[in-house]
Amino acid sequence: MFGVATASLAPMLDAVAGKTICLINPPSNFLLDERVFPNLGLLKVASALEAASCKVDVIDLSGIENYLDVLSVALSAKSYDAAGMTATTPQLPAAVQVAGAVRKLCPNLRLILGGPHVTLTYSAVKMEQKRGTFGRGHEAARRLEETFDVLCSGDGEIAVFYALQASPPKMIDGDDHRGPLFMDNTVYEATPFPSRHLIDLPSYRYSIEGHRATSLIAQLGCPFGCGFCGGRNSKSLRLIRTRSSDSILREVEFLHKEYGFTGFMFYDDELNVNKNLTELMNKLADFQENIGVEFRLRGFVKSELFTADQAAAMYRAGFRWLLCGFEAADPRILINIDKRAGIDDNSRAVDIAKEHGLKVKALMSCGHPGESEESIQAIRDWLVAKAVDDFDCTIITPYPGTPYHDLAVPHASEPGIWTYTHPKTGDRLHASELDYMTTANYYKGIPGSGYKSYVFTDALNSVRLVEMRDWLEQDVRAALNIPFNQSRPALRYEHSMGQGLPDFILRSSQTEMATAL
Repeated sequence: MFGVATASLAPMLDAVAGKTICLINPPSNFLLDERVFPNLGLLKVASALEAASCKVDVIDLSGIENYLDVLSVALSAKSYDAAGMTATTPQLPAAVQVAGAVRKLCPNLRLILGGPHVTLTYSAVKMEQKRGTFGRGHEAARRLEETFDVLCSGDGEIAVFYALQASPPKMIDGDDHRGPLFMDNTVYEATPFPSRHLIDLPSYRYSIEGHRATSLIAQLGCPFGCGFCGGRNSKSLRLIRTRSSDSILREVEFLHKEYGFTGFMFYDDELNVNKNLTELMNKLADFQENIGVEFRLRGFVKSELFTADQAAAMYRAGFRWLLCGFEAADPRILINIDKRAGIDDNSRAVDIAKEHGLKVKALMSCGHPGESEESIQAIRDWLVAKAVDDFDCTIITPYPGTPYHDLAVPHASEPGIWTYTHPKTGDRLHASELDYMTTANYYKGIPGSGYKSYVFTDALNSVRLVEMRDWLEQDVRAALNIPFNQSRPALRYEHSMGQGLPDFILRSSQTEMATAL
């Protein structure tokens, strides 16, 4: 990896060699089941640190009910030179709690935060700077800077070494595609695979068509501009970075030989943005024929780019499920989302998939500008008409870094309400001001009890929006005989004096596992 990085990185690598770094994966207790897919972004940073001769521990709090107790035991076991953490926006409240616990336990420990929320926040800051304003993005960044010592925006694999220097800046920008911290294709190809040995991978349980499965990421970035989607103004989340088919195949081979996986979830934003998709599929199929093992694969595609040739190659490689963010079934709502794909594109994609033996999980959302009972009814009718094999429907929330958030203005007469107006249709979306550092219950929940909407439109208030979403969920599942998703309860770790933390919580790159005092 570092052979292709800039020469200026060499002194930094020398300075951090031998340091002991603790990486913390905060819980995602807003999810129905947390322990499905490991946090590969954090493990990619871990692999970069290990390649630079750092000693790395990962404290994996995913799916742990009493995670602050667990953190206390882990941090009491040994001393660290720095602690790094990642957080999506829904994870932020838990990350803030973790940060508070770290401050009490280890007040002098440098605390670094990276990940999607930091990246989205600073992309919002950059938008405000372009407009010459000081708004919600700056305020969100200010609060992050009060809570954490160093913030890393964008790519973290190189930025982390800047964060570990003696006197780092408060914010390190790995989201500047012209800067030395941004990974191009060459650097991305050269980075080591995620350090999965630093977590208890078998405790993450997922299967595809009966095959024990795990996730991997073959490429970075999504070039599209959906209004609800985070990172549309972030280069690290918007620009596509690819690696070779051979590199991806090597990771699949490693996961199969090392862990026995025969199922693989490709967590790329849109697999078929990759121009070499068919080549990759053929290599995956040939590999399975050579070793005499069949894989089962699953991943995301973009509907207007999906072709019969892609479908045939994907089926041959072992794909049996595709996921696609169709989002809506009303033409005006699709315009308001800036989705590019239309109803015909979406219907054609489902038809192509079915013709080639591929099941489709439709990812839908409601609460967009101009949303009404009729537009949600259209989602229901389209899902049933296309007889999708599974679906998910969420209520959107405008995150920092999304057009719905960054381009909103204060409501003319309602304090605490922000309004986004679509430039083409004039349709509006209203959103309550959210404290993302304390609130996470907007993300997902169980129909009838778990959802709370913080958005509303001129036609639907927040309560009615939740009612309509819950009706859609239950009606479509009944019509298509699709069972509800099942949750798995969080684990509770019971510890006593002298007992170390189990493998599924704490793993180390060192020979000896840390034990509690």
